[in-house]
Amino acid sequence: MTLERGLSETAELWPDVKKGFGYVHRAADILGNQDEVRGSTVRRRYRKLVESIEQEVPGAGGLRPGLEHFLQVTRSYEPGLFHCYDVADLPRTNNALEQLFGSTRHHERRCTGRKVASPSLVLRGSVRIIAGLGTRERTYTAQDLAPPDLTTWRSIRRDLDARRQTRVLRFRFRRDPAAFLGQLEEMMLKATLPP
Repeated sequence: MTLERGLSETAELWPDVKKGFGYVHRAADILGNQDEVRGSTVRRRYRKLVESIEQEVPGAGGLRPGLEHFLQVTRSYEPGLFHCYDVADLPRTNNALEQLFGSTRHHERRCTGRKVASPSLVLRGSVRIIAGLGTRERTYTAQDLAPPDLTTWRSIRRDLDARRQTRVLRFRFRRDPAAFLGQLEEMMLKATLPP
């Protein structure tokens, strides 16, 4: 009896709920990419769905806040949403990526005996994480490890060294506070005094 009463009292809400879930299921089907088409095709299909939702919003009534939220979230994620369809083995969800990075942190802690991720993982993460994930798939030979493009390799090395130098500079105050403050004072005097 209470179930029937609940259904009768909420009957006017069900068409909006059904329509909203229809949009969500259509979005999930498009992003599920069962046809395994390229990212540009998935983007086009998804864009078409978003446009139909945008046309629906003005007359959506009680469903309007939900549709507006869906569109806002879609706009914020859209720039990075379709890469996974063009890059082999790139996880499609944040959960899968988070699991991948969490597994890397776990193995890093197990190897080093640390309770937290090593600082070098932060400094060199752009290469260490990729190297760690790549070695799970196969073993590399010395020829595989030789950089094919020395210019790109040197650029990456420069970036990594710049990050390391930034970290080193943070410890100057701890090592010799008087010298650090003296250098800082000298720099400020030079900047404020007329030439």
